Amino acid sequence: MRESSFSNQLAGLKLAAEESKKLSLNQLFEQDSERSNRFSFNLEGLHFDFSKTHINQKLLIEFERLADESGLLKQRNKLLAGGIVNPTEKRPALHADMRSYTPITADIESQRSDCYQYAERIREGEITPASGDRYRHIIHLGIGGSALGPQLLLDALAYSQNETTPAFDTHCIANIDGHALEPALQICDPNRTLVIIASKTFTTTETLSNANTIIDWIRANGVEKPYSQLVAVTASPDKAKAFGILEEHILTFPEGLGGRYSIWSSVSLAAMINIGTSKFESMRLGANKMDTHFAQTPIQENIPIIAAMLDIWYCNTWDAPTRAIFAYDSRLNTLVNYLQQLEMENNGKSVSSKGENIEWQSSPILWGGIGTDAQHAVFQLMHQGTHLTPVEFLAVIKAEHSFENHHKCLLANCFAQSAALMKGRTYDEAEALLDESIQSPEERDLLASSKTFSGNRPSTTILLDELSPELLGMLIAFYEHRSFVSGTLWQINVFDQMGVELGKELAKKYQRAIETGDTSSISSELDKSTERLLNLALK
Repeated sequence: MRESSFSNQLAGLKLAAEESKKLSLNQLFEQDSERSNRFSFNLEGLHFDFSKTHINQKLLIEFERLADESGLLKQRNKLLAGGIVNPTEKRPALHADMRSYTPITADIESQRSDCYQYAERIREGEITPASGDRYRHIIHLGIGGSALGPQLLLDALAYSQNETTPAFDTHCIANIDGHALEPALQICDPNRTLVIIASKTFTTTETLSNANTIIDWIRANGVEKPYSQLVAVTASPDKAKAFGILEEHILTFPEGLGGRYSIWSSVSLAAMINIGTSKFESMRLGANKMDTHFAQTPIQENIPIIAAMLDIWYCNTWDAPTRAIFAYDSRLNTLVNYLQQLEMENNGKSVSSKGENIEWQSSPILWGGIGTDAQHAVFQLMHQGTHLTPVEFLAVIKAEHSFENHHKCLLANCFAQSAALMKGRTYDEAEALLDESIQSPEERDLLASSKTFSGNRPSTTILLDELSPELLGMLIAFYEHRSFVSGTLWQINVFDQMGVELGKELAKKYQRAIETGDTSSISSELDKSTERLLNLALK
């Protein structure tokens, strides 16, 4: 079928939304005793429950129509086959290829092998610092996906290390703020610190500035050859050599791999060293399983497609401009930040892939936190606020600590929040709960009104049997494909990030002005507010 404009495709979704708004979530469950089973999907230990959203069978049929009219499946196949899906930069997007067992790009296998070997040699003490001791500390330098990916893996998977795994005190430093860098330098021994510099272009200002500071720190502490303790992870090996990195300490990854997908590459070297390459390989296996599901499963059972379609439905027909994610597992405390970059850098665009201004809302604003902390911070708004916010709950069924009652309490809170968002509380139910000693009609009315919850607030629950490398890989790949589907339907280029460029350009000019104390070279470009701020800094 010929592809049509998303604004035309929205008509059917809007009709479905109007129809769906006639029934509350509670009523949907009352009408269908099998609803929970009908709209829940399992994939080898990863469980998705969409039944507390306003999904119905007619909507799934509408999703199929939308996929057909948009050419979604053709774009999906092009992505997975290594075709050009990034038209502005004329590149493929190789994140699925990075975990494929029949990769399209020949270099991927050798790059992975080199990285695995390097990680294991560090773990086994075959690669050592100049002192001859084993490495004890790792400082990973990167920004964006080059920091968020490794940090996510370290938080999620390093917890369950067995006693035979060598311990590495690891610090991921992203931004240029000295308050982020200095505490790591105070902890680490410069004679036993491995420094990983992750930069696709090896021109990233924040990363290289931090690297130069660390080189000075290592040298100032008596290491004659500080560059021997540096390893570069990059798609630009020549620039890494020019920086001074020894050739045997340069690990590469493909140019077609975007930063927010670099978790699958040598960018995750620090995590590989800490958790072992076998666990990283298990994560790759899990992601590949999700790739296969995405590629082969019919739309009405395709988990990433259903999730993306629901995102579009709520964003574009229910006026829900945000989506909240709450992970009920502290090991996933980096997940929201990771997904914020993935989704909002993918889909936070107002220009179509053909260069036209779009007329519809694109990426929802992603936010969230860790349960149960968030319950005491933001859930008042979730339950009684004026915003409609679809919520996503993540939890892990099997914990890896010995405090069984803690985990039971954690899961109970997770399930209770999703139930309460759906169920709500009527005025009569609230009034019946009031103490009989409250006799004043005005006071009873005030309290009952204040304790009333509208309910009918949608949520999805994602459960992992355990936080294993394989299931984490499946989960990350799910989010990647989900974001790709929604961006494709919004008719935007998911894989560039042109919006971040202007700020970088201006920052370089302003940095020179602050360093020299002279703004005259840029005075004609400055608005009055920025000029005043620069002058305040210079004083």
